[in-house]
Amino acid sequence: MVVMSSEWLEAIKWNSDGLVPAIAQEQGSGKLLMVAWMNRDALAATAKEGRAVYWSRSRNKLWRKGEESGHGQIVKDIRLDCDNDAILLTVEQQGGIACHTGRHNCFFQQFQDGRWVTVEPVIKSPSDIYRKK
Repeated sequence: MVVMSSEWLEAIKWNSDGLVPAIAQEQGSGKLLMVAWMNRDALAATAKEGRAVYWSRSRNKLWRKGEESGHGQIVKDIRLDCDNDAILLTVEQQGGIACHTGRHNCFFQQFQDGRWVTVEPVIKSPSDIYRKK
């Protein structure tokens, strides 16, 4: 992806914290993998590098998806919604795991009979993914 100037970032309606929600959707299957946050630097880096870069609110820093787990996201398309306040990334999910719980996606809980039920299996244990180096 080639990005010449940063004018395109001006079209986005950033929230009061300077963030915009970013949805990662798997190329091919169309499955929604996760929702994260981006600031200007994260979105600019994503466009420049061709891989998903998010803003970690808990760590207060840029987070390149897969930097610890190895489960990165190669960005195939970036879209802005009609209200200019949400980003949709079409990605190639590396390693088949997008969720820090070791599942394919973050939407593994389904509302059934008044409660949340886990309906997606763990592919790889988080303790195996995030071993201390």
